[in-house]
Amino acid sequence: MNESVTAPEYSIRGLKLLGWRDMQHALDYLYDGGALRSGTLVAINAEKVLTAEREPEVRRLIEAAEFKYADGISVVRSIRKKFPQAKVSRVPGADLWEALMERAGREGTPVFLVGGKPEILAQTEAKLRKQWNVNIVGSQDGYFNDGQRQAMFERIRDSGAAIVTVAMGSPRQEILMRDCRVVYPQALYMGVGGTYDVFTGHVKRAPKIWQKLGLEWLYRLLSQPSRLGRQLKLLRYLAWHYTGRL
Repeated sequence: MNESVTAPEYSIRGLKLLGWRDMQHALDYLYDGGALRSGTLVAINAEKVLTAEREPEVRRLIEAAEFKYADGISVVRSIRKKFPQAKVSRVPGADLWEALMERAGREGTPVFLVGGKPEILAQTEAKLRKQWNVNIVGSQDGYFNDGQRQAMFERIRDSGAAIVTVAMGSPRQEILMRDCRVVYPQALYMGVGGTYDVFTGHVKRAPKIWQKLGLEWLYRLLSQPSRLGRQLKLLRYLAWHYTGRL
């Protein structure tokens, strides 16, 4: 039997984040000894830390998730500053999702996809099957009403999915994952935001060099100047970082 893979936890503004050394460590941790863990994966960046401070419901949703990890470079730098011994790297949610899908394809792990526009979802399914032979056991686009939620949860349960990925943006995806887990707690749930759009080429990510330098946020700002208001709010996070209030 394979030995269990562990990961240290680091607290930032009271949120306990997993310290993954790199993508391989993240995958080995989630596929612990060959058996996929169950629970909820939530990517944490500076914006989400600020939202958790401001909105108690979002904080409760984040705290309830079993697997919180540093998706933003600011959060990684904060962990390294607060815990100088920490060997932690940024694991971008979009990259983690692709790596999980590739491994799921290799191991025959059943996957259920939720969210996105109908045509984007269909393209995501087709590409996953073609690229990695992913065993997709069901899907549901993001256009459903409250009255259809329970039936969808039961479909997810009946599909036997081991991974459920939800592309609906925060906090909608976290609320949906929390509620679905009441009906079907046996899967690994992952909130993936706009990842399907990126995967199918409808939204362009920052070039690799920008990602490597930790400047993906700046690339997005230059591409979408309308994000300036959101970026200015992050000054509060920077103040916490530099004054040691993490």
